[in-house]
Amino acid sequence: MTAVPSQPNIFVAYWLFSLDPAFHRLSASVQNQGKEEFLSKLDTRPQSITLRGTYSLAGLRSDADLMLWIYAPNLDDIQNLAISLRQTGLGAYLRPVETYVGVVAPARYDPGHQPAFMSGAAPKSYISVYPFVKTSDWYLLPFEKRRELMAEHGQVGRRYAVPRDQLTGGEDSVTHTYGNNATTLAASSKEVAEGGGVLSNTVDAFGLGDYEFILANESDDPSELCRMMESLRKVEVRRYTQLDTPIFLARLRTPAEAIDAL
Repeated sequence: MTAVPSQPNIFVAYWLFSLDPAFHRLSASVQNQGKEEFLSKLDTRPQSITLRGTYSLAGLRSDADLMLWIYAPNLDDIQNLAISLRQTGLGAYLRPVETYVGVVAPARYDPGHQPAFMSGAAPKSYISVYPFVKTSDWYLLPFEKRRELMAEHGQVGRRYAVPRDQLTGGEDSVTHTYGNNATTLAASSKEVAEGGGVLSNTVDAFGLGDYEFILANESDDPSELCRMMESLRKVEVRRYTQLDTPIFLARLRTPAEAIDAL
């Protein structure tokens, strides 16, 4: 029997920061230099690291101002970028509020359910990011029962999600090469003709932090995120949720816009 080649790991990090007010007491020239250093480090990051998005939380959370969403096949590269950003004039004034780290894993209950960003779908204007932990009783249920409950959850979620056949790129696909591994991601940014507009992204976090999963739902319409989450509260599998907060709502901006909003 021919062995099936394993897929390269993809690690994901969400960095949430608040700005120390002392930064605004610096001279304008020092502030600008610090911002330029930060943006330069972000722009010249290793090619192995993909910046999915930079986000502003101004006016959306009282405890966070900026979020970066990145992913890479090597966790060391992610950590080294974090160190590099911290050593800039701006980075010295950015206090970590939350740091979520996860890894893309094969879907457990639905083979077609993978993080939307892995398909190459363009990021949406708004994102809702939160950690997730299930109860111990969940893992004691038979696999078939868990799959049945997750199927109901998936049926509700798909009413709001971008249809899967619009997450593949065909001729627009692009290949990202990580070392000797090549992963083909679609570069599709097609308009959604039917179905919802939510992109769902779930990664595993067992043993990588305090949580079991990290979820990120994207939409151009934040009210759609609200309606989807309310609908998902009504499914049976909700009984097995132990924790799914804090929830961070953020607005996609260019890196320069997100930094200027601090």
